[in-house]
Amino acid sequence: SAGSDLAPALTQLPPVSAPDATVRLMDILLVPGLWLDASSWSDVTAPLVANGHRVHPLTMPGTGAPASESDEIGIDDWVGAVVREIDAATHPVVLIGHSGGGNVVYAAADRRPHAVAHVILLDTFPPVPGAGISDFPVVDGVVPFPGWEFFDEDDVADLSPEVRARAGARTNSVPRHVPTDALRLTDERRRGVPVTIVTGTVPANVIREIAADPAPWAAELAAVEDLRIIQLHDDGAAGGHWPQFSAPERTARALLEAVRETPGAPGEESGHPAGQ
Repeated sequence: SAGSDLAPALTQLPPVSAPDATVRLMDILLVPGLWLDASSWSDVTAPLVANGHRVHPLTMPGTGAPASESDEIGIDDWVGAVVREIDAATHPVVLIGHSGGGNVVYAAADRRPHAVAHVILLDTFPPVPGAGISDFPVVDGVVPFPGWEFFDEDDVADLSPEVRARAGARTNSVPRHVPTDALRLTDERRRGVPVTIVTGTVPANVIREIAADPAPWAAELAAVEDLRIIQLHDDGAAGGHWPQFSAPERTARALLEAVRETPGAPGEESGHPAGQ
């Protein structure tokens, strides 16, 4: 994979400033991970808006709904919801997905490889065809948030008790099929869409090592043609899997930097001309 590491130089990023005529405005679609809704992005989107971009935080179908209303909803429905937003966009499209939302945005890029300028994955890797997100307990026909204690310490090390309480209170159940459905990826042109990983748990050099000699689960990481990495924390510093809650300012700046590094936009034939 080509590309360059941009980390951990977040302290050297330029300040957030008003947009100017040289900024290409983007439609930025933000897809949360499991149990979260559009509001989970609220602490990290201000710099994107300040730079003139149009942000579209999304809530996935069936989030918070009982089994009677969500049992037929699967990962394809989540991908389809993002594809509809791509089709409605009028500026170049950037997709941002956190955790399991990364699977969703990567599959959406697979459906519309010529209409997506950049995929940004917040603490997750590009999934391989057939991958699921993970297994979680099903309760009353849905998958509720299992609690912070369910996760490895490395994932939650930087979440204070206050942040855990605040973030946990805004979680919702997800449809039971979504976490385990096999992801459908069929168009290898997706690998030509630039990908930036904003990593909170795995150091950038380790991601590069994985990509250089990939296990089967990392085959798609190795196949991405333009891979960039932004590391949120210095080597050895405690990080975590929910940096939009634990380090929102740092995460916001990293997302803005990733968007600024979008390496070109789809052309007129995509239906999404560059913004004026």
